[in-house]
Amino acid sequence: MTDEKFMLVSLEDAKIKSLAEVLGNKTCKKIIDYLADNEEASQKDLSLALDIPMNTMEYNMKKLLLSGLVQKRKNFFWSKKGKKIVMYELSNKSIVISPKKSVGEKFKSLVPAFMLTGVLTFGVYVYEKLMYSSKQLIESPQFELAKVSSAGNSLIAAGASDSIRNATFEYGKELLYYPPSPLWTWFLAGALLVLFVVSIVNWRKL
Repeated sequence: MTDEKFMLVSLEDAKIKSLAEVLGNKTCKKIIDYLADNEEASQKDLSLALDIPMNTMEYNMKKLLLSGLVQKRKNFFWSKKGKKIVMYELSNKSIVISPKKSVGEKFKSLVPAFMLTGVLTFGVYVYEKLMYSSKQLIESPQFELAKVSSAGNSLIAAGASDSIRNATFEYGKELLYYPPSPLWTWFLAGALLVLFVVSIVNWRKL
């Protein structure tokens, strides 16, 4: 048998119904009792030992496998006709039935994920700010200023009004101080979407 493990089953889990059916089934109980006294057995061995028809054995074995009380062994044998013979054993697991969680408790279990999302989003925000600051320090604004000044001088030479020249210089300032793309907002939106989808898919398991 495998090392002892815990099988946690929620009252909302579909497996709880399977367990109830197995524990109330006389044939399943006979199979469990036989496997408890014998390390392993094939379906044919169980059918002969317990005097149970093969089709009934197959039906009940599927229930036992679904419930997790019985499992297939890794080793198997080949019959003389070349057919694979699967061996079965009891699962050495302790069944723990967990109580039904309220909606509030389920949302509370998501708090760590939301906190981690907030921390990572803040990290992306800081990284983006640092990268933008570094870029502003490395790239000299003289080239853009030169273009704007040249445009302003051309307007002066052409006799443009003061309002037009001022508008040209203001436009030049906007070129120099354009805001960085809000990468952190996209990251936050994507992370929240993933959390939302995962929460819906695994709502019963929370």
